[in-house]
Amino acid sequence: MLKDCPKCHGTGWVLKEEEGGHVVARRCQCYEEWRRSYLWQRANIPRRYEHCTLDNFEIHHASHRKALKISRKFVDDYPILHSGLLFLGPPGVGKTHLAIGILKEIITKKESRGYFCDFRELIRNIQSSYSPENPISESEILDPIFKADLLVLDELGAKRTSAWVEEMVFYIINNRYINNRLTIFTTNYPDREEDVEDKRQEFFRQDDVTLVDRVGERLRSRIYEMCKLVEVDGPDYRKKIKQAGYRW
Repeated sequence: MLKDCPKCHGTGWVLKEEEGGHVVARRCQCYEEWRRSYLWQRANIPRRYEHCTLDNFEIHHASHRKALKISRKFVDDYPILHSGLLFLGPPGVGKTHLAIGILKEIITKKESRGYFCDFRELIRNIQSSYSPENPISESEILDPIFKADLLVLDELGAKRTSAWVEEMVFYIINNRYINNRLTIFTTNYPDREEDVEDKRQEFFRQDDVTLVDRVGERLRSRIYEMCKLVEVDGPDYRKKIKQAGYRW
């Protein structure tokens, strides 16, 4: 919002005469531009992913086309939605790209509060907030996560699960669940219908680690209540085209 705006003089409002001679107050264009900038600055999108949009997402596998279609429909239907999304697939297939692309469009087109959060960084930040030397409290870390209209939680399960991690993540996700706030998750870990038992005790003896191994059955169940599953497959293009300087 510009203080020296010639239209609203810094108030953010302009008067418009409608049919019938009625004069109504409308938001000034400078306010709309300021709000989009404000939301963007607070979205916490890493510089590494600033280039990611739905428009520049490349199709390299049949599942990419379906995932992109679901992503665009999510944006079109927002905020009249009842479920978030769970992008599930191996590393380097574009899950984070799609999630960021959605987040950007929700911020710019729908002017909603969006927030990006890396799972590992979130856990580290919360743990470090317990140090007496850290001026940032746990509540300050969690506040934007709780209040975001749309949250992207990237790399779910990337940090090894402990009882504390599981309880903390369930607390965060359950808060969003009970407040009807939409969440998009990405994870590199596969999931199967037969994964009904918590097998974390066997984790280090297994080669094929699943989502329930990483987050536990309770959290997995809650996520499935909150989200539509979107499977993304294909080769790891981050490895194949790294030398070309492309950022996935």
